[in-house]
Amino acid sequence: MTHPFDLTGKVALVTGANTGLGQGIAIALAEAGADIAAAGIVPADETAEKIKALGRKFINIDANLITIEPVDRIVKETLDGLGGLDILVNNAGLIRRADAVEFSEKDWDDVMNVNIKSAFFMSQAAGKHFIAQGYGKIINIASMLSFQGGIRVPSYTASKSGIAGITRLLANEWAAKGININAIAPGYMSTDNTAQIRADEARNKSILDRIPAARWGDPADLGGTAVFLASRASDYVNGAVIPVDGGWLAR
Repeated sequence: MTHPFDLTGKVALVTGANTGLGQGIAIALAEAGADIAAAGIVPADETAEKIKALGRKFINIDANLITIEPVDRIVKETLDGLGGLDILVNNAGLIRRADAVEFSEKDWDDVMNVNIKSAFFMSQAAGKHFIAQGYGKIINIASMLSFQGGIRVPSYTASKSGIAGITRLLANEWAAKGININAIAPGYMSTDNTAQIRADEARNKSILDRIPAARWGDPADLGGTAVFLASRASDYVNGAVIPVDGGWLAR
């Protein structure tokens, strides 16, 4: 009998898997046995190489999730290319920084379109397939700003608060249909999105001083939680937003 974290034979669709958190999650799912479809505007060539080296199948789907136009196509290409779909990871994300008093409508709309609108409609499209097959796992990528206000990132904070909300809503509607919808809330991770903060010596120090683990997170730190939420080990977990933050929220 396979262990409860085994993903052999499963297919996972990960948005924004070319680098950072999405890449770390995709590789972790592949290490657990899943084949991977990656959707995004940047080809996930490095991710593909690492996943194929594990003996897993991989397809890349070119899609810009600043609109929902490619959503149905992404699901179809996953089904056609890998023969199924069992796991959706809504990871694609965008952040724009400016003081709230100066924040532009474009920066608001772009971030909200990618971070929350596309995540909902990707869930809807995958959800139709999951409902029909009576099984599916959806993992949304939330944030510390699903719990806190942040500074100078109004649309990002709004979108990640929204991710927590739709995670709970979809769990309420779909849990009885055999679908698990949960979210991971990464703490301060060393990715392209945080490069500007890490380069600010004072801001970097203030963050590190608050993290009990005394370090920035690495994308690989999300792997275990992602595998748990993608596997049958989490079959009775629904609507949860799980912090992976080195203890940030505990401080």
